[in-house]
Amino acid sequence: MASEQITRPTRFSSEREEAEWWDSHPDFILQEFERAKAEGRLGHGIVKRRMEEMEAAKDAALKLDAADITLASKLAERKGIEREVYLKELVHAALLKEAEALDQSSAA
Repeated sequence: MASEQITRPTRFSSEREEAEWWDSHPDFILQEFERAKAEGRLGHGIVKRRMEEMEAAKDAALKLDAADITLASKLAERKGIEREVYLKELVHAALLKEAEALDQSSAA
């Protein structure tokens, strides 16, 4: 890999400009793969797995009681975050706690 790091522009003014950039920087993908490998982010099936996770997340929906929604809204407001973000944090923390409890009970 060349010692000079190639930086990809965040925006292109046209498809033609983007195509010309990719044509003139063929080592960029190699650089990014080497960086991912060095950081341990390279593996088999990662893109497929992430796509499956995204698809599953689109289908996830919870119906909550009105009182729970009201309480979640108040608590989220106190924390200065959106209700949906607050609920995601709660669900994530509860899942981790439950998984840890199950792991400990099965190890006993």
